[in-house]
Amino acid sequence: MSRVLQFTDRNFDQELFSSHVPVLVDFWASWCLPCKAMEPIIDELAAEYEGRVKVGKLNVDQNPRTGSKYHIKGIPTFMAFVAGEPVAHRVGAQSKAQLRELINGLLGPHGKVTPPGAGSRE
Repeated sequence: MSRVLQFTDRNFDQELFSSHVPVLVDFWASWCLPCKAMEPIIDELAAEYEGRVKVGKLNVDQNPRTGSKYHIKGIPTFMAFVAGEPVAHRVGAQSKAQLRELINGLLGPHGKVTPPGAGSRE
């Protein structure tokens, strides 16, 4: 069973603002080859950080409102949110280590959430 959530224009805000843990969103499209290459990495990270970070995907072609709201210009784009606020993002294919670094930046040294503004921002 996949631990990766499927975000839509309809459920995105609810999932984001109701989350008690940071949220990592993979903005992608079905025609995007780098996006497809990222899929196993996203699955692995969702399992690795289960319970500490919510990991989900949003297809920008099927959900244009959310992609537009966050000014997604290129895909894949990975955006991290804490308390519903965007705190970091990366554009383009990333290694597992790069995404792990992004996620760990959201978590304090003891695996707890770093509040927005307390950690490094991009």
